[in-house]
Amino acid sequence: MNPIRGCAAGLLAATVLTVGAASVAHADSPSVPAPFTAAQTAQARAAANAPATLATLSRFFARDGRHPAAAAQPRLAGPTVTVFTLDPGFVAGRAGAPVADPDFLASKAVSADGQAASLWTVRTATGWKVVNIATGGDEVDRVTAAHGDGTVFREPQIDAWYVLRSGRVLPLDAEARHAVGADGVTLADYQRLVHREYGDKLPGSAYDRAGRAGGYGGQAAPAAVVREPAAATGASAAAAGTAAAAGVLLAGAAALAARRLRRSHRTA
Repeated sequence: MNPIRGCAAGLLAATVLTVGAASVAHADSPSVPAPFTAAQTAQARAAANAPATLATLSRFFARDGRHPAAAAQPRLAGPTVTVFTLDPGFVAGRAGAPVADPDFLASKAVSADGQAASLWTVRTATGWKVVNIATGGDEVDRVTAAHGDGTVFREPQIDAWYVLRSGRVLPLDAEARHAVGADGVTLADYQRLVHREYGDKLPGSAYDRAGRAGGYGGQAAPAAVVREPAAATGASAAAAGTAAAAGVLLAGAAALAARRLRRSHRTA
């Protein structure tokens, strides 16, 4: 897999907090929230498949100038899936906190020439809305590859993907294998790991109050990591991500550097 996949548009602002000297709670098997309902998924998919969205997709697929937008002919491929993201309470060590929460719904689109993109859809005050388009189909591909066996979730700080299965956190990509090893770790060990990495960077911490971008974003909105912005933005290759209407986070930065890059375009 090409480690540079280009990404993101819009800044996700950093909210990273601390639990001070609090010890990590023991995590045997806290319950994982249910994914978005079938009705919610259908509404999100309808937003992803709307004519206006497909028109934006056509321009996205044509962004490098190789093909005119009219030739893109984008269409949705595969299911629309719930994307779970690492829970800040779990990072903080709060007893009973789930490892991850349902964050947004993702749909995969493909173009006539074989390009793929992921549409991130969130519920806003006016209904379901696509807020980001990112190259590739990681979100849908990771979830469907698990075949419903366990809960697939992402650790956005390092763009790592895992599946929680039978009390173990198992890696689904190279970033996750680097973090937890090929055989994964117990849920309790994973909690200790993320607490060590991000526990002093939660909202309200000295790190947060100092305004130092980076670490862990603790609100329920699509959170991205430091990535390369879309060429269409004209911005330099710096921190980029997705701002959801539900709230803004910043994905952060320097201290957490080695990340797979993806190009994306914020639509909200």
